Amino acid sequence: MDLGFSDATAVVVGGGRGMGLAAARCLADDGARVALIGRTKAVLDRAAADLAGRGSPDALGIVADIRDTRQVDRVFTELGKRWQGELNVLINTVGPDVQGTVEQLTDEQWHAAVDDGVLGMVHCVRSALPLLRQAAWARIVNLSAHSTQRQSVILPAYTAAKAMVTSVSKNLSLLLAKDEILVNVVSPGSIASEALIGWAESVGVDGRDPYALMTAIDEHFGHPAQLPRAGLPEEIGPVIAFLASRRNSYMTGANVNVDGGSDFV
Repeated sequence: MDLGFSDATAVVVGGGRGMGLAAARCLADDGARVALIGRTKAVLDRAAADLAGRGSPDALGIVADIRDTRQVDRVFTELGKRWQGELNVLINTVGPDVQGTVEQLTDEQWHAAVDDGVLGMVHCVRSALPLLRQAAWARIVNLSAHSTQRQSVILPAYTAAKAMVTSVSKNLSLLLAKDEILVNVVSPGSIASEALIGWAESVGVDGRDPYALMTAIDEHFGHPAQLPRAGLPEEIGPVIAFLASRRNSYMTGANVNVDGGSDFV
């Protein structure tokens, strides 16, 4: 299916690996010019080379700490010059890595969850908006999480940050409707990310086996999906890509669950 990305410009924040890279690959396969933002140059360089090999013209990785507004402003200023002042797609996939119960978490960890999981996204949206408004069409897709609808006692800070992402995104969809910039959220379920695989291995489970991984999630968190396995990043990428595409012409303010089946409402 042609998603209409040929010659489109796209930024994927956190696109060097995992679900961000899976989404970036879908865009590259369709001919988009993709810039990845992350913190590790080697990871970004490998990902950009992969995208170029898939057909993304001028794919590049940009090292920046999105918690720093000055760095974010610099990145989008440079991209504006590179892309003649226009940006079609902004995808934000970065989330916090904070675990612990409410009584265990320190104030610093709560602040880190918000800084990493929410303010970085806000900084990117704010800096990107002038470019998005100049484009003939524009989309924003932000990643939330299934834990906002199905709580875990060891993820209150992570969940609170992701709930803020969902709320801010809904507000943005209202704010930007007059500009016909569509804003949507994807809420993945248990996806075999590097972090989840690492957790599984720490408890003696082969995290790269999606069936074993889902069994461990059920045993440790009581949150099984209806399907008997965990999801894969490449199963999230196409959903993000559709929401970010020209083919999505009327969905905005939505929160799309991709969770293998659950009792979410």
